[in-house]
Amino acid sequence: MRILVTIKTALRALRRNKLRSVLTALGIIIGVGAVIAMVSIVNGAKAQIAAQIASLGQNVILIFSGSITRTGVHSGHGGAGTLTVEDAEAIRREVFGVNAVSPEVRSAAQVAAGNQNWLPQILGEGTEYLDIRQWPLVEGASFTELDVRGANKVAIIGQTTAQQLFGDDSPIGQVVRIKNVPFTIVGLLTPKGLSVMGSDQDDVLVVPYTSAMKRILGVTTLRSILVQAADPKLLPTVQQQLAELLRQRHRIQPGRDDDFTVRSQQEIAEMADQQAETMKILLGGIAGVSLIVGGIGIMNIMLVSVTERTREIGIRMAVGAHARDILLQFLTEAITLSSIGGILGIGAGIGASRALSAVVGWPPQISIGSIVISFLFSAAVGIFFGFYPARKASKLDPIDALRYE
Repeated sequence: MRILVTIKTALRALRRNKLRSVLTALGIIIGVGAVIAMVSIVNGAKAQIAAQIASLGQNVILIFSGSITRTGVHSGHGGAGTLTVEDAEAIRREVFGVNAVSPEVRSAAQVAAGNQNWLPQILGEGTEYLDIRQWPLVEGASFTELDVRGANKVAIIGQTTAQQLFGDDSPIGQVVRIKNVPFTIVGLLTPKGLSVMGSDQDDVLVVPYTSAMKRILGVTTLRSILVQAADPKLLPTVQQQLAELLRQRHRIQPGRDDDFTVRSQQEIAEMADQQAETMKILLGGIAGVSLIVGGIGIMNIMLVSVTERTREIGIRMAVGAHARDILLQFLTEAITLSSIGGILGIGAGIGASRALSAVVGWPPQISIGSIVISFLFSAAVGIFFGFYPARKASKLDPIDALRYE
């Protein structure tokens, strides 16, 4: 009962200056809301990236050709052309636990169909590429091993490219010209959406890698090789075997740097998780500053309140109130103010996260943990910053308090 009376007294005191109480709680509201909104948006981004990484396929290992630097310009992975078709064939034959392999070359090239033209990504791939990526076709069929061996002029088209070149018409059987070389569309891919890097995965034309190398790019080396392990438990073993095999084939001496890079899907996911966690901590920390500022505001207002109510404190002590009663009253007022701000901040944070999700384009993931932690932190801010004013009020001398004007 005594606690209820103290809470009622605290609420009555806060209602005396409604505008001041609202402005004081505003710092807590903004702080809690910002923390919840930032964490939910980062969690949503993390889930979005995880889904995009999953779109690469299952148990995928990516081998990139080495980089090259010319006149101070670094080409990045794939620039040196250190991987060959023979490397891909050796991986298929000699590495235990490999389920599928697809040699890969990439290029952006102008594609024309009728009076329409577009600049999609051209992917030169093997016959197992769609199986590795788990990328089914809407209609049509994939190219065959005979198409690869004969460097035939056939292609599979992505949804975005098909829409740009053919509109709502079926692209199957249509002819497109890639650098004036005619290719017949034999398959239409299901939409995949954005990649991990934010590019449109559906803005592609997939052709046999031999056709891309001989008829489009005029190259003899690969940019990368996609490898699928038979089981996720085999990923580390397969990755190690790949590195050892390629070092042996490329005659790389011990102590020398590799002229290739091997990355597993698991490593990419872990790197994305680390970046997301770092961003979550950074944004949460920045938003948490608002809570500290709000706590300072509570301390300031409570000190003003003690000064304004000095005579009231003296009267209460004169009629028998103990120092701990005064301490509890002012501490309860601070906690009540911060807790109300925390509750309103939770609502503001949920609303802000949904509004932001409409802007950034991915659904927020509102964490119950972030809500609970934010509310408890707001209450703790009230205790921490409210204790000094409450203690100051409890230490007042009753005679001096009664004399205060």
